[in-house]
Amino acid sequence: MTSIIPVILCGGSGTRLWPKSRASKPKPFLPLVGETTLFEATLARSATFDPPVVVTGAAHLAHVEAQLGDRPGSSIIVEPEAKNTAAAIALAAMRLPEEAVMLVCPSDHHIGDPEAFAAAAHAAASLAEEGWLVSFGIEAKTPETGFGYLQRGEAIGTTGYKVAKFVEKPDLERAKAFIADGLHAWNGGIFAFRVKDFLDELEQFRPAISVAVIKAVRDGREQGQRFYPDAEAFRAIQGESVDYAVMENTARAAMVPADMAWSDIGNWQALHDARVCDAEGNSVNGPAELVDCRNVLVESDGPRVSVIGLEGVIVVVDGNEVLVTTADGAQKVGKLSGAVNQ
Repeated sequence: MTSIIPVILCGGSGTRLWPKSRASKPKPFLPLVGETTLFEATLARSATFDPPVVVTGAAHLAHVEAQLGDRPGSSIIVEPEAKNTAAAIALAAMRLPEEAVMLVCPSDHHIGDPEAFAAAAHAAASLAEEGWLVSFGIEAKTPETGFGYLQRGEAIGTTGYKVAKFVEKPDLERAKAFIADGLHAWNGGIFAFRVKDFLDELEQFRPAISVAVIKAVRDGREQGQRFYPDAEAFRAIQGESVDYAVMENTARAAMVPADMAWSDIGNWQALHDARVCDAEGNSVNGPAELVDCRNVLVESDGPRVSVIGLEGVIVVVDGNEVLVTTADGAQKVGKLSGAVNQ
């Protein structure tokens, strides 16, 4: 049986979940849905596979090590600086056996149905063993404009499909058409491919990234379970997402359907949607009292919050910071000066 090795990406600052998520402790390391953090939940649903490789930056290393715990065989790659997902995945690939299947997972997503995730992962790994580079196609239940989409092409056996087209974030009318035609899925940023196939495609389509990562790994150093790539070599990389660098260029792009109660927890409204709510659609975490409210989220780390007669409002209290926004305004939280300068 081919090894399936989770490669867990821990980057970003989660500014749209400010003030709870901050640069010093961003959303992967917070218990936003349930009692465990998003990173811990990612580790838990990957536990049936081989020990994970975690790719993170020095700023988040302490959080990663504290929550990773004692997992024999696991390793941490400490990026010298953030260069987006193509380089991060390449770092992991160049440290793994070429026949292994990489299961690339963001650390800050919520998946409410781990069994469905595992089934999709095994289906994706089967396609990866045949040479396909596989995306998880998340079932698109609503016309979201904040996600990229995958257009389904012809079937590959009984487990997946070729990707006919990668689609950028659409406007609302186009997103509605995608839902209606039933041929489009959300691109959730979860992938499976064999190490050698990914590296071959990276070398073909982004040789500069390939060369720089090879040098960064060759001249890097190990320290216990940590690996530090060479900073000078890595600095030369022009950061680019794996979608742009590889997936949208390869002729071997495939997808597996995944209906697994997925959310990227990309903003406060997405978090509200992912949580269990009361009969009026309200979600409360912390001391609060709601009267005659509907679809309200309250998140407080201490001060008591009282809300009366409101609908579609989000109230967040974290330390000395207070955020109040409509559901529609949640996408703009990352533009606040507090979020930018956190």
